[in-house]
Amino acid sequence: MPDTTRQVPNDGPGIATRLPAHPPPGAAGASRLRLDVTGMTCAACSSRIQRVLEHTAGVSSANVNLMTNTAAVEFDPTVTGAGQLITAVEKAGYGARVPVASHEHHHAATHDHASGIKPWIPLAIFAVAMFISMHLDGPSASILRWTLLGLTLPVVLIHGRHFYVRAWAAAKHRAADMNTLIALGTGAALLFSIATTVAAPWFEGHGIAPVVYYEAVIGIIALIVTGQWLEERAKGRASAALDRLLSLRPQTVRVVRTGGDEELPISSLMTGDEFRVRPGESIAADGTIVDGQGSIDESMLTGEPLPIERRTGDEVVGGTVNRTGALRVRATRIGADSVLARIIRLVREAQETRAPIQRLADRVAGIFVPVVVLIALAAAAAWYFAGPEPRLLNALVAAVTVLIIACPCAMGLAVPTAVMVGTGRGAELGILVRGGEAIERGEKIDLVLLDKTGTVTEGRPRTTTVELTRGSPVDRDTLIVLTAAVEQASEHPLADAVLSAVPVGSTLPQVSGLDIVVGRGIGGTVAGRRIAIGNAAFMHANGVATTELDAVASEHAALAATPVFVALDGALAGMLAITDPVRATSAEAIRALRERGLQTVLLTGDRRDTADAVARQVGIDVVEAQVSPDRKLDVVRKYQEQGHRVAMVGDGLNDAPALAQADLGIAMGGGTDVALETASVTLLRNDLRGVGDALALVKQTMRVIRQNLGWAFIYNIICIPVAAGVLYPFFGVRLTPTMAAAAMALSSVSVVANSLRLKRFNSVNGKQ
Repeated sequence: MPDTTRQVPNDGPGIATRLPAHPPPGAAGASRLRLDVTGMTCAACSSRIQRVLEHTAGVSSANVNLMTNTAAVEFDPTVTGAGQLITAVEKAGYGARVPVASHEHHHAATHDHASGIKPWIPLAIFAVAMFISMHLDGPSASILRWTLLGLTLPVVLIHGRHFYVRAWAAAKHRAADMNTLIALGTGAALLFSIATTVAAPWFEGHGIAPVVYYEAVIGIIALIVTGQWLEERAKGRASAALDRLLSLRPQTVRVVRTGGDEELPISSLMTGDEFRVRPGESIAADGTIVDGQGSIDESMLTGEPLPIERRTGDEVVGGTVNRTGALRVRATRIGADSVLARIIRLVREAQETRAPIQRLADRVAGIFVPVVVLIALAAAAAWYFAGPEPRLLNALVAAVTVLIIACPCAMGLAVPTAVMVGTGRGAELGILVRGGEAIERGEKIDLVLLDKTGTVTEGRPRTTTVELTRGSPVDRDTLIVLTAAVEQASEHPLADAVLSAVPVGSTLPQVSGLDIVVGRGIGGTVAGRRIAIGNAAFMHANGVATTELDAVASEHAALAATPVFVALDGALAGMLAITDPVRATSAEAIRALRERGLQTVLLTGDRRDTADAVARQVGIDVVEAQVSPDRKLDVVRKYQEQGHRVAMVGDGLNDAPALAQADLGIAMGGGTDVALETASVTLLRNDLRGVGDALALVKQTMRVIRQNLGWAFIYNIICIPVAAGVLYPFFGVRLTPTMAAAAMALSSVSVVANSLRLKRFNSVNGKQ
């Protein structure tokens, strides 16, 4: 037989076996910890915390995510622990804690200050201050200046306090971030305004008008606070997909007891308990139906819109909805072992990873704030020494405007927002993408390698024909029984096809002396007779001539059947033709891949004519046939050495090395846990069209990431010089600090809003 791996039937009773039970391993013996981090406001913050954690003894890797306000840390528990990691973050000027519950990661830290933001009050005060400022030229100017000071101080001390506190914390650690720019800008304007209010006669005596900028200070804080509020609302929408997954499981379960059903909290459910599910209710846990049948809606897990009929003996998944029929289910997986919990874990980890392109934003963020401060000082000097009167006031306005308009926050949100929305949308469609690195690699794919069995085909082979040689020592049924006796020791899917053909009521004899040659066949002794089963190469290696049935084998192979020869005591006795039907959607899926300019290659251990027949049916370009499991990895490398970026699609244990080697490994949902562990993308639906959808999703996500980064960089490249006054000598145009605050607030909101467009991604033909 071609190999010895049992593959999960692709359209079997449920998807409970389709996900890895444990997260991908990191460093040997490493522990993984997620921390909620408070105080981050921009890319400079997240970059600094990441550097601090990475330089902490015992830490092997750290990923700090500005979008979710979390830090995912892998570390050696014999060297460091949660306490030391939290201390390291706190020493950097930020707050950190271990989440009380896993579902908090989107809420506890993300809503650090923003949850208490009430932008309406500072906005209303800003409107009043603007009205008062328009009457400062009258006889009551002094009183109005003091009135404005009275309005400004509460806004600064209450709504803007966190800017100054965090800027001071950063300064104590010889660092700077977005809060530094806001604190410097508003602080300079406020102190100058207080000076002119308190000592107006002195300024007038020195020919300087006692101008105040209270309305600018209030406006800057009000607009930035409003921008943060809008940003938090947008972040909430970005995490909505994961929040919906978290809300799928019901809070209570109706457990079957001897004295009658008992409604209990979901946490009380134990493995082996039986529970009832009425029509319209969510299934409380993964399990097996022991009584009843129903139509199950799995759309939130697989993206499949049509309910699937399940009956006694079928597996069901917790969180899915029973649309019709009453069910009694025995719980098989609960808590962290459930499919839903594992999906949530994979999505969460994906959203917390950093795409390689994020390093660009990190490098810029590392020098951004000091450079902006230098530009602000240079602008102030230019206006003071070469600008028009009043030079001092113009210099102050230019410096404040530059400080306020600069926005490192947009750079920090550009990548993680797109990754979060893209992976979340993928999860809704049954496409689990393992984070930013997989997204970035997937964009460049130009060749797709498709394993045949269980990927292009259904993975449920069946024996369709039995051919006997002339003078065969056994009849058809005996040949099947003897073959099945040996095959029962094999885990290859073709073994299932033989076993399913055993006549009803037959008893399989004992087998001894097993000899398995991976990728070729299997041999054993049954009732004193030596039996060899496998392909022509295996027969020839055992000295068995296949000439008599070669022509018949070729005829079956031309019809996409796999011929399996059977020899008894060194002589050919017969042949089984085993057919694995092509999936109904495979041809459509491959046509869509080719329309996107992707080359497709069929990879199989089958003989050439069988593989060619399957390729013709579905329209695949190139066939790599008679590839033993240990050579699949070599095929991937061959195409990579030719300059291709390769996606490998498979579902079996023997696909795992090739999935890991490929630029993008894609595991079909019905595959083994090992294949799913090594894949970058997991398709929960057993539908090859998901490959095209996954590649389209990662490509669209990368397009949004580049748009976000482009906007963040272009915004700063254009706005900072304009704020400094480069247009004034030519067009008389300059920005006010309030205008700068509005632009700065909207820049980060626009990045998040652009990322939210990914929520409209549709799986139909992979288009938005």
